Amino acid sequence: MEKLIDQIKQGKVWPFPGGIHPPGQKQQSTTQAITRLPLPDKLVVSLKQHIGANGKLIVEKGQQVLKGQALTKPSGNWSVPVHAPTSGLISDICPMPSAHPSALPELSVIIEPDGEDNWCELNPVTDAKALSHDELVDVIHQSGIAGMGGAGFPTYVKADTRKAIEFLIVNAVECEPYITADDMLMREHADGIVAGIELMQQLLSPQLTIIGIEDNKPDAIAAMKQAAHHNDSIIVQTVPTVYPSGGEKQLIKLLTGKEVPSGSIPADIGMLVQNVGTLFAVNQAVYEGKPLIERVVTVTGNTIHKQGNVWALLGTEIKHLLDCQGFSPVPQQRVVMGGPMMGFTLPTVRIGVVKTTNCILAPDHQELAEPGDEKACIRCSACADACPASLLPQQLQWFAKSKEYDKLNEHNLFDCIECGACAYVCPSEIPLVQYYRVAKAEIKEQQAEQIKAERAKERFEARKERLEREQEERQNRHKRKPAAKSDDEKQKVADALARVKAKSDDTDSKSAVAAAIARAKAKKQGAELEPDNSEVAKERAARKEQARKYKEQKALEQGEESVDKDDKKSAVAAAIARAKAKKA
Repeated sequence: MEKLIDQIKQGKVWPFPGGIHPPGQKQQSTTQAITRLPLPDKLVVSLKQHIGANGKLIVEKGQQVLKGQALTKPSGNWSVPVHAPTSGLISDICPMPSAHPSALPELSVIIEPDGEDNWCELNPVTDAKALSHDELVDVIHQSGIAGMGGAGFPTYVKADTRKAIEFLIVNAVECEPYITADDMLMREHADGIVAGIELMQQLLSPQLTIIGIEDNKPDAIAAMKQAAHHNDSIIVQTVPTVYPSGGEKQLIKLLTGKEVPSGSIPADIGMLVQNVGTLFAVNQAVYEGKPLIERVVTVTGNTIHKQGNVWALLGTEIKHLLDCQGFSPVPQQRVVMGGPMMGFTLPTVRIGVVKTTNCILAPDHQELAEPGDEKACIRCSACADACPASLLPQQLQWFAKSKEYDKLNEHNLFDCIECGACAYVCPSEIPLVQYYRVAKAEIKEQQAEQIKAERAKERFEARKERLEREQEERQNRHKRKPAAKSDDEKQKVADALARVKAKSDDTDSKSAVAAAIARAKAKKQGAELEPDNSEVAKERAARKEQARKYKEQKALEQGEESVDKDDKKSAVAAAIARAKAKKA
């Protein structure tokens, strides 16, 4: 590693394969300083300005907002917020054409500026070194910063990598023709860029930071060297002017000699790449508390009277940029967002500037002619010679036309950076990049459908397993139920008998008590109601005694008479008996 660092410090560069040398066309937009545009009549702020999920809307139609106020909050992976570029009224929230070749509508917040340009409360950091890693990452995240070099990758995700980073690569190459936004930013704000670099160093702790600049930007090179002279861990490296040296993998190869394997990312080999515009935005977010609400945009082309670079508020319609710079359209005028190699023609100029908008090109017909009719491939191999990723563009085009997706993957279609070098050199004017873009979209759609089907299968199998498990549990419960039921029923009967007996005993006891109480009450009541007949009773007893004595006297008298009668009867009977005996 020390040997490699020594080679880098000595100025060694390692060329990448392929590459082309199109005319630069940069001088016409670098003669004046960056200007600031007047406020437009309205701002169309798209919620989708980066790779990843949209943020959750936290404002509503009719609401008054301040400059820098968050319009969304992060929700989901790789989600960053967007902010109000100026103070004003939200007149509408609706889908608007997007800054994309398809111009498919994206949900946007329409703001009517009030002209006051009043900021919301800002929270600048005075001592960044006092912030923890997570606190610094959160500042970057909440400021809505995404890669401003073209891809729009959320910066906080890169800054929060847990992989060991050996080299922090600062991409200041800006290799595409016409575009000079980074060049002018380095000339005028080198100190701010270096401050952003040092914040990123604080997060990543790289062994070395390399600022790569093409040799066609001498003023920017001088400014960056001056701004970074106090930091020995930052070096400014001049690289040859070859397109597309600004590609992430190509720049890593140029500056370190290392190659990023197919299907890998730079962090896998200890590299991390950031654009100078992104690093300047990091500096503003931390030290000034300002979210990303504006960027430098190159406005150029032969139909523009005042070619140059402007500070454009995000959401500013392209028409406003063109009008402010003296736009004189020609019949069938083309307006390109981006450069002539990787840019795309806008279907309307009512599209707003986004975080990845680095150039608006309005050429005349001689400057940038319409592509001719596609002809048959002559197998000249010029495309393969120009490809900086060492691919086989001709083969890829055949597989793309025949929709042979497996072979496209085998030939590393997704290593294509869509730089357009192959199409630029093609004598048959085959729009190779367009074939690749369509094929990539179809493969991604196919993969998404496959993932969807696999998830549906997983859900089905999980449901099937759950139903089988529930059925088995029911069967086990049914098996255990008879024995459990018998015991339960016996216990229930015993409990019922006990309750009946207890109730009966309680009833009998209560009845006996009630009867005794009733008798006592009745006896008491009887005693109270019975009259005092003692005198009458005495008289009755006396009469009874008198009657008894009378009867006894009479009986005695009758007894004497009865005895006499009996004696007479006995005498007669005896006489009769003696007579009968004598006769006999």
